[in-house]
Amino acid sequence: MKELRAKIQEALVSALPVTLIVYVMALLPVFDFQLSTVEWITFTIGALMLIVGIGLFNLGADLAMTPMGANLGSGLSRQRKLGLLLAVCFVLGVLITVAEPDLQVLANQVKDVINGTVLIWCVGAGVGVFLLIGILKIVFRKSLNSILMLFYMLLFALAMILVINGNENLLPMAFDSGGVTTGPITVPFLMALGVGISNVLGDRRSKDSSFGMVALCSIGPILAVLVLGIFSRNDLTYQVPDYTVSEDILGSFLETAGHTCKEVALALGMIVAFFAVCQITFLKLPPRRLRSIAVGVGFTYVGLVLFLTGVNVGFMPIGYKLGYALSQGSKLFVVGFGLIVGVLVVLAEPAIHVLNAQVEDVTGGLVSKKSMMIGLCIGVGASIALSMIRIIYDFSLVYYIVPGYFVSLALSMFVPPVYTAIAFDSGGVASGPMTSGFILPLAIGACVGMQGEAAVLRDAFGVVAMVAMTPLITIQLLGFRGIVAERVSERMAMKRILDADDQQIINFM
Repeated sequence: MKELRAKIQEALVSALPVTLIVYVMALLPVFDFQLSTVEWITFTIGALMLIVGIGLFNLGADLAMTPMGANLGSGLSRQRKLGLLLAVCFVLGVLITVAEPDLQVLANQVKDVINGTVLIWCVGAGVGVFLLIGILKIVFRKSLNSILMLFYMLLFALAMILVINGNENLLPMAFDSGGVTTGPITVPFLMALGVGISNVLGDRRSKDSSFGMVALCSIGPILAVLVLGIFSRNDLTYQVPDYTVSEDILGSFLETAGHTCKEVALALGMIVAFFAVCQITFLKLPPRRLRSIAVGVGFTYVGLVLFLTGVNVGFMPIGYKLGYALSQGSKLFVVGFGLIVGVLVVLAEPAIHVLNAQVEDVTGGLVSKKSMMIGLCIGVGASIALSMIRIIYDFSLVYYIVPGYFVSLALSMFVPPVYTAIAFDSGGVASGPMTSGFILPLAIGACVGMQGEAAVLRDAFGVVAMVAMTPLITIQLLGFRGIVAERVSERMAMKRILDADDQQIINFM
């Protein structure tokens, strides 16, 4: 209970800024953004559910998701059967992705464009394949940089084919799918799985090789959707979902909670079932650890249900309404607001805190939680501001994605590999449920107000992809700054030695 109180206090600090900025915007008369009594109550309940849900989820991730992933990774690796390791991880990657709540939300929003079932299973297969590539990278001790460069060049080639075929409107959704796939259930498990495998099969650089799993698993969905887009029809239409807040407050929360309970139960159930089979066959963990994991699974389940229900019912409609209201005002204010809300939203992403804690632990404090959070806040804030500029001036996502990833890949040649791996992992983690549940509706509302509903698929989508891309640059810049500072310090120390007065040197001979 003491740990739970601490986690909820952390969640309160994280979620309070986003909640307050909505309240301020609604209360100040200078903005054309008023909330009805029903909307006030719905948003407030959603915010409370969000805070409690983040706290429960973070505690559950510490007790269950991280230990399960680490034990599965190390246990499978100790079997010294590469085929078994690859087969189990492929199936696990597919099933976890298929059940990821974020992906279900995206598939439901774009079902008029691409068949939802086809999209989900293709994305799941993409994650499964790239999870295998991540494991092979650890086993054969290959460089993450070269793998990323190879597959991002392939991504750019497929994106150009999509543009040539006239399906450019699908490009933002394809890159968004890479961000939403690495959601709150997938991220802690995949990261811990990579750590467990690298501790057994990695080399002395295991702290470097343990990162990069989330980064690689974000590529698979993008490739899968790009291939689907190349073979899809050209006359794509998109209809904005109904973001109206229901007058039946209790009924809307209960209905959404019921759907969310099933989705989260399916996602966690697949992980628990795999873990149970492995426990019976080769893990053989003591009952005390199993009880701790079982309690953690319970916390994770309740936390995710509360979090996702609060976001879907309380935050999505208000985000859309706020975005539409912003579109009626100054363009400069829209961009500035995007910058501020991006900085605040990343604080409320539940998996961000898991990533930052694991980064600080694995790197032995080399990369602190504070520096990670600063880099992510700057990156995500810049991404939302740039997305608002794209909505205002109605231009293709290609003008951001291609230069942005080229800069990211270029930086990877000048910074330590651990920074590159952490940066690409953090890009997938930052684009979590708060981004798809609040920022995406905000962008859709702004786009409908400025460019009309017909431009939503082209302009509003892609904001999740931007959130996933900009941290790659900011985190690697942190590493580059660290290298420069270290070299400057070494040169200054050497200069002091060379400039020292020889007479002050004591001769002991």
